[in-house]
Amino acid sequence: MTQSLSPEEIARFGADPQETFARNHAGLRARIEAAAARAGRDPAPIRLLAVSKTVPAHVLRAALAAGIADFGENKVQEGLEKSAELAGASIRWSVIGHLQSNKINQMLRFAHEFHALDSLKLAEALDKRLEAEGRDLEVLVQVNTSGEESKFGLPPEALPEFLAALPRFARLKPKGLMTLAALTEDEARIRDCFRLLRRLRDEAAGVHPEIRELSMGMSGDFEAAVEEGATILRVGSALFGARSYGPPITPA
Repeated sequence: MTQSLSPEEIARFGADPQETFARNHAGLRARIEAAAARAGRDPAPIRLLAVSKTVPAHVLRAALAAGIADFGENKVQEGLEKSAELAGASIRWSVIGHLQSNKINQMLRFAHEFHALDSLKLAEALDKRLEAEGRDLEVLVQVNTSGEESKFGLPPEALPEFLAALPRFARLKPKGLMTLAALTEDEARIRDCFRLLRRLRDEAAGVHPEIRELSMGMSGDFEAAVEEGATILRVGSALFGARSYGPPITPA
């Protein structure tokens, strides 16, 4: 990392971010392994997706040096700018937040994976653009397991019909389901969301065997998510420290 850190960045990431991230990453993997052991699971296939929103590109270079190269961005514009600054680096970028159709072109300039597919209109728009570019995109279908109106995602009962319609969009490669658990400190309520997504995945896989992944669990609840079957964990603050939000960014 060549760019010097600001005082605010030092407070968040430490004077040596590479060392901080390596230590945090090792600690997270240890906790994932312990949670997997409690559930009788092999921890090796569980993917830790580093949620890098609000982490500047020059700081992500330290994460790369620490062996972290699987990043998830909520905002398309922010991810696009970082990917341009880090061009040439071996990074896998995922967009994990709600996507407006007018941001599709920008997203496809850098994203390898999209975690929040939740409408056939968006699926059609993505497929059309992907066809024009002659490429495919791995996607996960977002399901609203909490029933909270503030969250995006399909209602659980709409999932079978939605999955049945996806094959007509040949450039989309569905690989699993994603959810945000209920915003609560009630662990039982959170686990209910994870269990529902797993049940939906299990039911879907009987008809659509490509639906394997469960993207669920964040910094505050990833251990419960592992115990309930998560295969992808979206972890930000537990890896990079508490977020410091600057001026508002135009929503993706």
